[in-house]
Amino acid sequence: MNHSFNPKCSDNHIHREAVERALDSMVDGWTATRLAQVFAALSDPSRVRLISALLAGELCVHDLAAALGMSQSAVSHQLRLLRSLSLVRYRKEGRVVYYSLDDEHVEHLFRMGWEHIRHPEKSMKEIASNHG
Repeated sequence: MNHSFNPKCSDNHIHREAVERALDSMVDGWTATRLAQVFAALSDPSRVRLISALLAGELCVHDLAAALGMSQSAVSHQLRLLRSLSLVRYRKEGRVVYYSLDDEHVEHLFRMGWEHIRHPEKSMKEIASNHG
């Protein structure tokens, strides 16, 4: 028997001040779309692992492929997507292309997500009970 609490508002009253605060903090449609694309890119475990590898510093595709246990073409494909969203950047040195995180915001975003899932009050049992 599932005793989960599902909070619902039983009052149809609109709280204008609360709605105005929400409207003031809401992002526009373009920003929402772009942010959703960034989070969608981070929803893939391979891309998350790729970003985590780049936390240590820049790496070429060959090194990333070796570190992740993926083919170079698969890594290149993921890097193209991450580049299109300004999550990683590259520089050429002769014939070698080195990749790194685009800026400190990417590292901060990654680390904040990592800290969130490692938070001691978020047990796997609690997370599982909220999704099923």
